[in-house]
Amino acid sequence: MSRPRFIGLLLALITLLVYLPVASHGFSIFDDDDYVSQNHIVRNGLTWTGVKWAFTSWYAGNWHPVTWLSHMLDCELFGLNAGAHHLVNVLFHTANAVLLFLLLLRLTGKLWPTAFVAALFAWHPLHVESVAWISERKDVLSTFFALLTLLAYTSYAQQMTSAQVRSRFTFHVSRFYWLALAFFALGLMSKPMLVTLPFVMLLLDYWPLQRAHGERPAVANWSRLVLEKWPFFVLAAASCVITYPAQKEGELVVSLEEMPLEYRLGNALLAYNLYLLKTFWPLHLAILYPLPKTIPLPAVFIAAAVLIAISVAVWLGRKRGPYALVGWLWFLGALVPVIGLVQVGHAAMADRYTYFPSIGFFIAVTFGLRDLANRFRFPSLVTTTAAVLILGGCVVLAENQLHCWRDDESLFSHAISVVRDNEPAHLCLGLVYEANGRNTAAMAEYRTALRLNPDRVKTYHSLTRLLADAGRTNEALAEFQEALQINPQNALLHDNLGTLLVQLGRLDEATKHYAEAARLDSADWRPPYLMGKVRLKQGRDVEAIPYFQRAIQMDPDNPQVLIYMAQVLASDENPKVRDGLAALDLATKANALTGGGQPAMLDVLAMACAELGRFDDAQKSAQAALDLVIASRLTNEEAVVQQRLQLYQNHQPFRQSFAQTP
Repeated sequence: MSRPRFIGLLLALITLLVYLPVASHGFSIFDDDDYVSQNHIVRNGLTWTGVKWAFTSWYAGNWHPVTWLSHMLDCELFGLNAGAHHLVNVLFHTANAVLLFLLLLRLTGKLWPTAFVAALFAWHPLHVESVAWISERKDVLSTFFALLTLLAYTSYAQQMTSAQVRSRFTFHVSRFYWLALAFFALGLMSKPMLVTLPFVMLLLDYWPLQRAHGERPAVANWSRLVLEKWPFFVLAAASCVITYPAQKEGELVVSLEEMPLEYRLGNALLAYNLYLLKTFWPLHLAILYPLPKTIPLPAVFIAAAVLIAISVAVWLGRKRGPYALVGWLWFLGALVPVIGLVQVGHAAMADRYTYFPSIGFFIAVTFGLRDLANRFRFPSLVTTTAAVLILGGCVVLAENQLHCWRDDESLFSHAISVVRDNEPAHLCLGLVYEANGRNTAAMAEYRTALRLNPDRVKTYHSLTRLLADAGRTNEALAEFQEALQINPQNALLHDNLGTLLVQLGRLDEATKHYAEAARLDSADWRPPYLMGKVRLKQGRDVEAIPYFQRAIQMDPDNPQVLIYMAQVLASDENPKVRDGLAALDLATKANALTGGGQPAMLDVLAMACAELGRFDDAQKSAQAALDLVIASRLTNEEAVVQQRLQLYQNHQPFRQSFAQTP
């Protein structure tokens, strides 16, 4: 076996062993529910409905259809076996390490520096988040396609003859060009952060491909190389055009009014420096880094000075060490989409953002240290020992960081311990405690989160829900009143308060809050939907229908609204409300949207069939719903579905009064 093959095999084996513990980890409540565990479309595996949804949905504030298809394939193969989902991430990460090794070896021909860069990438603790978090499949998957793009591009560039280099731009000379373009498209559809990849290709043209040097003037050479990549730039621009409105619709984009430009610039400069620091000294890593309330001006000036000093140094030394300029610009440029100039969410930074950008920094440092060792003629034993110690330290720290990811309680407790005033981590830890039945501890975390950030509506909703469930309704109402004093224009707060008032039987007050929510956000489906449910509870069933219709007009593919209205139209005791055909259409659509595997959807589909007198179809759907209920051990629902099935067997439709249902 040749030495490169042996190193590649050893790299893959150690990487697999390092990350093997994730096989025992479960799903996280943080994003994994949206991406996999509670996403009914993804859970149903690869279906035509799912494929269509992946390419047409902006769910979770992103457009990344290839990532969705990847999660669907996992569910198709492994169901909800979280360990298997984790191991697929590990396999992609391992493949990325080997691909990086092959790419740099192809580009530079330097075996040991290349192997060291690939090992740093594979075992660095900063990358644990991208691998150990199921929702970050988009990181490992997009980087997989990015490295394939660069490998194909390298093959294309190295096959170009000197005559072709001197001639006008003709990129049809190699199939590798088109292969690179295809891989780039797949990468963008995995995670749009790759929009800067065409600039990385230009950097590689400078070094080590040296395509920017030639008989022509420098401007002409660079113009040719930029023009050569116009399809890549077009794809990148298209990805930006799609991604921005997707994130804005998901209410992830923070406005300039909420976060001024000078704040963003200051945070970006600090984030770059913190990424550098954590690359050299990877301690106190956390899943959440909340934005600071204020950014000290001296810290901003120091951060800017550090970045300027490094940039000037690599520029001045570009002739002796072109790798330093290339690696540094790779690092800076690849972070631009997530550095916060367009602020998405409320995080100051994230370890996962370094997954692909860090490659450039590793290249700059590794090749720089190699040249330094050669200049001062360090003994090979010294350099080898230093490399082994560095990589060994990375493995130990990566294992420690993996331990923090073993469950949600460890994950968020660790984040609270290493990052001061970590409000979102307190909120998430409260949700974990609540899910485990530790309601007192959950309330304490929610109150801490509210003390740190009284503006987050979700925290109020979580706290008041627990208080109401515990019978402490007066406390819950007091919390809502305090929240509304701080955020009187927040529609969701009015929705949530209205729901609490409904639980207390104060329907008229609830109606007022739903009306206010509708006024504040006229495009939100929740107020008319909730208003319709209030009308049902008031016995005004006929008046409820227009509200549900309005909610469906606002969100035509919302299974929750579709199936509830179908249930009303199929089973309401008031004959003026019932409409079997409309109920069947709505239930069929909701069932299709959720993949046909949800007992609640099948149960309502059976109601609609029974209303139309199609009792054989009703029995089939009800039996399928019952089978799923039994398989899922939903004991509270089993008897109810069984009773309805008996009605259909006796050729009787199901009727109910919504004024009496919770």
